[in-house]
Amino acid sequence: MNIPFTIHDFLQVFGVYNKAIEPIQIIAYLLGITTLFLLYKGTKRSSKFVNAILGLFWIWIGFAYHIHHFSTINKAAYIFGVLFIIQGLIFLYMSFSTNDIIYTFDKKFSNIIGVLFLLYAMIIYPIFNVILGHSYPYMPVFGVAPCPTTIFTFALLLMIQNKVPYFIMAIPVLWSIIGLSASINLGISEDYGLAVAGILSVFLIPLHNRNFSIT
Repeated sequence: MNIPFTIHDFLQVFGVYNKAIEPIQIIAYLLGITTLFLLYKGTKRSSKFVNAILGLFWIWIGFAYHIHHFSTINKAAYIFGVLFIIQGLIFLYMSFSTNDIIYTFDKKFSNIIGVLFLLYAMIIYPIFNVILGHSYPYMPVFGVAPCPTTIFTFALLLMIQNKVPYFIMAIPVLWSIIGLSASINLGISEDYGLAVAGILSVFLIPLHNRNFSIT
């Protein structure tokens, strides 16, 4: 796939974006840490707050990053923005609906993988950025940038203890494909983690859902 911008253009957009929204990045990390506490609680009520936080992340990225900033170098960003906003609205709907999705941690294999993705999205991803020469503000930041936030989303989906609705993961899976293409073309190696998260989620979530199939 031909990319209509260079890696320099791409990182410059993040530089402008991160400076424009400061200190929202700190708030995003605080919400991420709050999510960890909510996972520990593991109740229906706490799970609704998890969905609300995910909804805010996705809607923010759709509007603030894709539509208002990334669109300056890539007109496809308007489409990406709409997709992210739709995904955010899905999470917000789940936070108010009677659907009893429960996010919490136990010792299942999928949950352990989820914890690894949480660590990757919030801690390892920014470290890789710096190591690879993409230092702040010229880097994607958790909670306000698409790829680390999508990895974080996959991590949480892997921690759902009851049946995972497939519609809730469709757009994250699509973005993992788009993100992989961009990472290959631009050499953003830290985003390979997004592809790994997408692939493992597509494999592990259906296996998890089989336990809840009606026979």
